[in-house]
Amino acid sequence: MRDILKEINEKLDEIEAKEKVKILHAVESGSRAWGFASPDSDYDVRFVYVRERDDYLCLNEPRDVIEWQLDEVLDINGWDLKKALKQFAKGNATLFEWSGSPIVYRTTPEWGIIAEVAKKYFSEKSAVYHYYGTANSTYHDYLTGEKVRYKKYFYALRPLLAAMYIEENHVAPPVLFDDLLKLDIPEKLWLAIDELLEIKKRTTEKEENPQLPVIQEFIETEVSRQKEIANSLADDHNKDWSALDELFRKIINK
Repeated sequence: MRDILKEINEKLDEIEAKEKVKILHAVESGSRAWGFASPDSDYDVRFVYVRERDDYLCLNEPRDVIEWQLDEVLDINGWDLKKALKQFAKGNATLFEWSGSPIVYRTTPEWGIIAEVAKKYFSEKSAVYHYYGTANSTYHDYLTGEKVRYKKYFYALRPLLAAMYIEENHVAPPVLFDDLLKLDIPEKLWLAIDELLEIKKRTTEKEENPQLPVIQEFIETEVSRQKEIANSLADDHNKDWSALDELFRKIINK
C-alpha cells in the first residue's frame, strides 16, 4: 500500500536538497484540508520556502515559485518567502488558508512568528471578494445545469460560509468545513448539507446527480448578498509593511 505521507515528506526533502532552500511551512490545501475529499481526490501540497541570503542580493533573482510535481495523485508547489510576505500584505486569502490548514506536513519556529505577524495584515475586503468570486464562478461554471457534480456544491458552499464567518467575526475564517458549519445557519440548510456530506463520501469527483433545491437556493441568494457586502466594505489593507520588512531581514540573515 502506498504511504502518501512518507512520499510527500520525501518529495519535500528532495526539493530542499535540489533547490537549495529551507521549507518553512508545508501543508495540505484544497478539499482534503477543507474536510470533504472524495475517494479519488489528489493531494494538494503547498509550501513556503526561504533561500540563502545571497540569493536575494542578486540582480538576477531566482523565480519566486517552485512547481515541483503535478500528476493524478500529487500536486506540489510552493512560494518564496519574499513573495509570501508580499501576498500577506495584500491580504491574499489563499495564503491565510495555507497558514491555517489543519494538515501540516512540516513547519518551523520562523513560521510561527510569520503567522502571528501576518494577522495584522488580514483584509476583510480582500477575503470577502476572494470568497465571493470563488463561489460565483463555481456557481456559473458548474451549478446551473439540471445535473451537477456534488463536490462542486462544496466549492460554492465553503467560500460563502467563510464570507459569512468574516462578516460575523472579522478575522480569517477556519479552514475546516465542519468548523464553518458552527455558524448560525437555517436548520433545513444544515440538514441538506449533512445529507450532501454523506452522499459525497460515496461518490467520485465526476459523478453527476440532480440539483438539491435547498442548497441551490442558498448559493444563489448568498452569492448575490456577498457581492453587495464586498462592494460596500471600505479598504482595510494595512499599508505599513515595516513589520514584514523587519521579519524578512531577520529570517534571511540567520
